[in-house]
Amino acid sequence: MEDIKNRILDKIKPSDEERARLTKVADELMYKIDCITFKVGLTGVKTQLVGSAARGTWISGTHDLDIFIMFPDTTSREDLESYGLSVGRQIAKEAQEWDEHYAEHPYVKMRYSGFDVDLVPCYSVSSASCILSAVDRTPFHNEFIKAHLNGREDDVLLLKQFMKGTGVYGSELKTEGFSGYLTELLVINYGSFEKVLEAACEWRPGLLLDLMEHGAQKFEDPLVVIDPTDPRRNVAAALSLDKFCTFIDVSRSFLDTPDESMFFASAEPPISDAELLDRMKTRVTSLIAIVFKTPDVVDDIFYPQFAKMEHSIVPMLEKNEFTVLKAGKWSGEDSVVFLELLSKTLPDVKRHRGPPVWVRAHAEAFRSKYVDNPDAYSLTIQDGFYVAEIPRKYTDAVVFLESEVGGCSLGKHISKSVREGFTVLEGEQIIGLKDEGLRSFLNGWL
Repeated sequence: MEDIKNRILDKIKPSDEERARLTKVADELMYKIDCITFKVGLTGVKTQLVGSAARGTWISGTHDLDIFIMFPDTTSREDLESYGLSVGRQIAKEAQEWDEHYAEHPYVKMRYSGFDVDLVPCYSVSSASCILSAVDRTPFHNEFIKAHLNGREDDVLLLKQFMKGTGVYGSELKTEGFSGYLTELLVINYGSFEKVLEAACEWRPGLLLDLMEHGAQKFEDPLVVIDPTDPRRNVAAALSLDKFCTFIDVSRSFLDTPDESMFFASAEPPISDAELLDRMKTRVTSLIAIVFKTPDVVDDIFYPQFAKMEHSIVPMLEKNEFTVLKAGKWSGEDSVVFLELLSKTLPDVKRHRGPPVWVRAHAEAFRSKYVDNPDAYSLTIQDGFYVAEIPRKYTDAVVFLESEVGGCSLGKHISKSVREGFTVLEGEQIIGLKDEGLRSFLNGWL
């Protein structure tokens, strides 16, 4: 185990030169911000480097800098946003490229001297319980980690890289995994990289970790880690049940048979036309793809709607007696929901169970509807209930989806995109989807 850890650290731990360069660029940017705020007469404004770069828990080659421009808490939201953007725009004049992004409030994202830099305005508040915007608690995360990590930065690096390699790292809504701050808290709580994995082997959904003993809070997530700086918040709120369970699984696998390759994910090669056709033929199922143009919105808006779409389509199919073996989704320029069905076709006849015979009013109404109905195949009594055999409205899943997808719960932006046009492909038609990223996804999914 020690040999594996040392070899991994040799690959992922920043060198002294890399650290010095990061510090130089961060100091340069913060100095420029201080000069600009002083020049325009903004008083009480401070700058601070936050995140893994400030805490010494960043992985070599990950050149991200999060610099917070901290305004007094008496600043109006309008002034914070306008001055924050103004300062960011002036700094960005020297960037290789930059753009404005919008979360709770706008901020500048840029590429500067080889680093991906976020310049984020926030409020300087007395404690994380007094935040005026969601990002205000981040400086308190800095303070807590620096005070409690106690030289275990290498353990955090190992845990982060292990999570990256096994596909569970990243708290963005696309990934639904572990955040960097969460990995740091896990190491603080359990003591080391190995001890986090050993504990994870016994995890069960609903696990509560409360490092500062704030007291139980009402959260219903798979993992609840009370934010030491703000007990109202679950640090693990973004973690999905599947990613939680995947981490349990890979922790057991690694401890049973330590394998260096688990730290480095190998991308699936794109599946070829011939391989895709062969798999469809071998599985003898029905593969369907719903394709639509990806709406031009930020990931934090798009991916919850995309998940909502998948979670609406599957039960809609099953309600109409199409058996869904599995579903998956991929997004690029176009977005695709993939569905593997036991069969895309159903028989024309459908059993429709009515009320029990002894519930007279309802029973007689049901019987009169079907007893002499030329479209009904039969009307019988089974286990005390009337059962009518009637024609099925949809016998083909493709026709069903083409007619009914627009009526699903899709979310505002995806709904608009679907209304503008979507395509339902089946079987060999899916060969027409040539994007390499999509083909890599299919290679791992199918």
